[in-house]
Amino acid sequence: MVEQTRQSTGIPALDKHLGGGLVPGTSAVIVGATGIGKTQAGLQFLHAGKQAEGQRGVIFDMCSRGDSQNHSDYAQRMFGWQMRKADPSIVPNLSQFFDAPSLGDYLRLFEHSGRRVTRQDLEWDEWRHWQIELNAKLRTAVAFLYGNFVSGRRRVVVDGIEPVDTPHDSIQLQLYEYIYHQVLRKEANWVARDLFRESYRANESTIADHTYDPAGISCMLLYTSRESMLEELIARPLDEGDMLSNANTVILMGKIRDGMSVKKALYVAKHRGSACSDQILTFTIDDRGIRLD
Repeated sequence: MVEQTRQSTGIPALDKHLGGGLVPGTSAVIVGATGIGKTQAGLQFLHAGKQAEGQRGVIFDMCSRGDSQNHSDYAQRMFGWQMRKADPSIVPNLSQFFDAPSLGDYLRLFEHSGRRVTRQDLEWDEWRHWQIELNAKLRTAVAFLYGNFVSGRRRVVVDGIEPVDTPHDSIQLQLYEYIYHQVLRKEANWVARDLFRESYRANESTIADHTYDPAGISCMLLYTSRESMLEELIARPLDEGDMLSNANTVILMGKIRDGMSVKKALYVAKHRGSACSDQILTFTIDDRGIRLD
């Protein structure tokens, strides 16, 4: 049996725990409460792409509440990485994708602030408004990701997922499902057909010269949980049909009690493709990111 090449998480001790790292071309989900370290983990994963693939990855932020995720500040402090914000009004013309080196490091799709965007939190008219806005911005999302994949980027962190009782009631989860199936896992020429539409045929040869293998695209989803204690997260079932059950790797991050102290810790709840111990790993966060104890 030929051993698969692994993709570093950017945290060497975690890579070792995962049997060498993540399996390329799969999705990983990091679950944890606000402030536990998910953003740092995501940025370490993206930064590791600079050495492995020659380019850092990109952030696709679906946050709708207006509170900053601090991606740019963390990236600057941790790696000296000055993230370039993508233009949310990207127009899918060929020169942008095939003449420019990149479409930016970071796209926040919903620029305005507000409440949680779920069916339960909004009135019917508000929910319909968000559905319309989401449909209008799908092309922007596709343009950002496709353009960066064409330019050689192979890692994506998706952020902004908020906890909901029913996944179908979440705008963010609806968008993630679309992006995952219609962009990340779809053949490049079919993504281009959806993006360029009526101009695809006239530029088919140019598009064919700028392709990529979707099997090389890896995604890390940062999912905010209500639970803050690791014990509660471990007890949570990986429901069938849920994004957690469909992910190749699920990493839970939470707090544990250690005598009179509380520590941060993580647990690998699932990792298809290799053996992985059931050990709970404590960690700290410094200016370089997450460090396992």
